[in-house]
Amino acid sequence: MDVQFSTDSVGLREYLLHNRLICDGAMGTYYSVKYDKQSIPELDNTACPENIKEIHKEYIQAGARLIRTNTFASNTSILNCKMDEVIDNISHACDIAKEAASNKAYIAGDIGPVCYDNNSQDIIDEYIKIADVFIRNKVDAIIFETFPALDDILPAIHHIKNNSDIFVIVQFAVNQFGYSNAGRSARRLLQDALGESGIDAAGFNCGVGPGHMYTILSQMDLCTDKYITSLPNSGYPQNVGNRMMFLNNNKDYFADKICDIAGLGVDIIGGCCGTTPEYIKNISQTIDTAREKQNSVTGMTESDIKPVINNAFYKDKKSGQKLIAVELAPPFGSDDNKLMEAAHSLKKSGVDVLTFPDSPSGRTRADAILMAEKVERETGICVMPHLCCRDKNAIAIRSQLLGAHINNINNFLVVTGDPIPSVMRQSVKSVFNFDSVGLMKIIADMNEEQFKESPLVYGGAINHTRKNLDVEINRVKKKMAAGATFFFTQPAFTGIDVDRIRHIKNETGATILCGIMPLVSYKNALFMKNEMTGINITDEVIARYDKEADKKQGEAVGIQIAKEIIDLTKDFVDGYYFSFPFNRVYMLESILNWDLLKWGCSWEVADCIGNFKTMDEC
Repeated sequence: MDVQFSTDSVGLREYLLHNRLICDGAMGTYYSVKYDKQSIPELDNTACPENIKEIHKEYIQAGARLIRTNTFASNTSILNCKMDEVIDNISHACDIAKEAASNKAYIAGDIGPVCYDNNSQDIIDEYIKIADVFIRNKVDAIIFETFPALDDILPAIHHIKNNSDIFVIVQFAVNQFGYSNAGRSARRLLQDALGESGIDAAGFNCGVGPGHMYTILSQMDLCTDKYITSLPNSGYPQNVGNRMMFLNNNKDYFADKICDIAGLGVDIIGGCCGTTPEYIKNISQTIDTAREKQNSVTGMTESDIKPVINNAFYKDKKSGQKLIAVELAPPFGSDDNKLMEAAHSLKKSGVDVLTFPDSPSGRTRADAILMAEKVERETGICVMPHLCCRDKNAIAIRSQLLGAHINNINNFLVVTGDPIPSVMRQSVKSVFNFDSVGLMKIIADMNEEQFKESPLVYGGAINHTRKNLDVEINRVKKKMAAGATFFFTQPAFTGIDVDRIRHIKNETGATILCGIMPLVSYKNALFMKNEMTGINITDEVIARYDKEADKKQGEAVGIQIAKEIIDLTKDFVDGYYFSFPFNRVYMLESILNWDLLKWGCSWEVADCIGNFKTMDEC
């Protein structure tokens, strides 16, 4: 390192304009080997600060001009302490780093993921409190490391920029295939981060070795006016004596790969797990850090652009015509004869799409995607499986979507999903790796990556009966921002339901198919009121059903209420989403015939069969 260099004379931003920045290497894995300790190094910020100071000095002597404070795990969840103790721990870490650096290296306050089972707002608040400690200690940068997504840290980033001019770095951890634990692609993660005005530099650390890191970065356009980072692991750990250890002695290979990575246009380089001061020394001796930052942006030529296939179930609908969706629930057993009969009948009806719920209420049914694939293959009608987050993690979801796309299934209703019934929870576990918005973001990523020329089309559910309607409106907006192009509502039965759906429409401008469920008897209505959540069955609705009415009379009331809801909504909704109790889909003909002339179209609706369900939780 140039002994004349001083952080007092050259600020971090100025340095980066003319130089590639070499960061330090691992703290945790090197600390474990150097001091033969299995405890987390953050505890030594107060217990034995000289240990941490010595490691910082070794990295600086090796050539690092950016060191990270020993605070990656300094949070209430990992230290298992109160916030006051965390603040004290971080403050000590800042003092240690400043003493070690002595103006020979820039200091980045290191923030790692806060991992505990709590509400998101508590986690966000903790990130802000941690960031405040670094702001008060006047570090040169704040670096968020190994994150799977931006969501939880964005408020902290905005807080930092509103209260300081500190340089902000965000680094994501992805696997060798280029996806984070949240299911987000490396390309999308980097794109989103670089699009945030409060982020000065973004890239990747941990997760993969330098070879895989190079492959991931080489597939991206890194030309940007912001800075790109890359801090890979030395390689991959091995299990030794029930301890995961990095045994790689590959510092020469690592330096060569870092050179390749730097050649892609990466601005900030260094190491993560398994790297040591020797690795950083090799980098500093191999790479010429002097250069000028290039801000040019490349673009696609007209010949590179291929036409995009429109897979939307609504693509051929004429303006002013209502979209009609009918739900067919997959069977509980292996006999699908009734469902297939219904599908063949509906093929002739003019229905725009058939939907297939994903084991609603946590009760096992035939797989929705496979059922939809069979119906589409044998009838040619457009199909739409529901896709929920209850049963599958990001890996399984991506696998299903790939298989669905291969089999020409391109429309999905994305829902969070009903929870597992309490009586089953001892033997059956929910996953909920993410909610419906997170799942939509995964599909959006895949549309950019795997399905760019033939993207999937997806929509979401609307729970207009939610007590706080503003919360639901914000959920709809988030889903639209995540790429949802249509919405199905819970069944509507009253003028209050209509008013709330109208308000959502006015506030969001979303394409909405109003839920219609014709109840068929007093008992049916009473059951729905008392046993099904999220559906607004009032006493006035129940009073319209005669306890002694026969089947035909009960159905007539349900048909009449459905017609009334259609009449109240036809001026603003974009279509209707029908589900029928007790397989009585033949009622559809009576409902639609009443209003078809007003819509200026006609359908031949044959007798068919459906299945009863409630909308999956939004």
